[in-house]
This record gives sequence, C-alpha cells and structure tokens, in this order.
Amino acid sequence: MSKSEVVELRVLEEGGVVPCCPPITAGELSQADAEKMAAMFKALSDPVRLRLFSKVASHPGGEACVCDIANVGVSQPTVSHHLKKLREAGLLTSERRGTWVYYQVAPSVVAAMAAMLDLRG
Repeated sequence: MSKSEVVELRVLEEGGVVPCCPPITAGELSQADAEKMAAMFKALSDPVRLRLFSKVASHPGGEACVCDIANVGVSQPTVSHHLKKLREAGLLTSERRGTWVYYQVAPSVVAAMAAMLDLRG
C-alpha cells in the first residue's frame, strides 16, 4: 500500500508570476520543489483531467460552468472528482453561483510550471 501525502501549493498573487520552483536548468531540484511540481503534473497526467483543464482554459471569457464542460465521456460524479483534483493541485479556481460552480484556470500556477520547464533558463 502506498503512502500518500497532500502537498499544499502556494497560490501566487495575480499579475506577478513567481515560479514555485527554479527552472529545470538551474540545477537539481530539491525534494520539496520536486514534490510541488509532481503534484501539478500528476493532476494533468490523467486524460480526463487534461480534457477538462483544456475545456476550462479554452472557454470563452476564461471561465466555464461545470454544466458546459461535463461532456468528457465519464459520469458527472467522476467529472466532479477530477475537477476537485485539479483544484487541489492549484491548477483551477472555482466559484459557486447559485446551483452551478464556475471554474477558471489559475494563470500564475500555469505560468510557474512553464517557467520551471523553460530550457532557456
């Protein structure tokens, strides 16, 4: 049985993109930095989660109601589970409006992931 640990990711202030981890070319990642980045990439490694993330990111206005993105070939409870995992990884933010939940991509976190993978260092 594997031992799982929840890693809490820092939410960055909007406008200022500060990578959570140094660029991959800056040197070997610390254990803590590797765990932070792995949590984000792990959340995106599932095809359903990646499709949901893409649907939110490409939705007009930059946000999507769960009712507009739920058609990914799995049941609604499974969609909710995957959206929860994306939120826990810090990749999505959500806001409840009445009976619906609206999702947005957390741009600073995605920018931090891209900066970490930037080979131009």
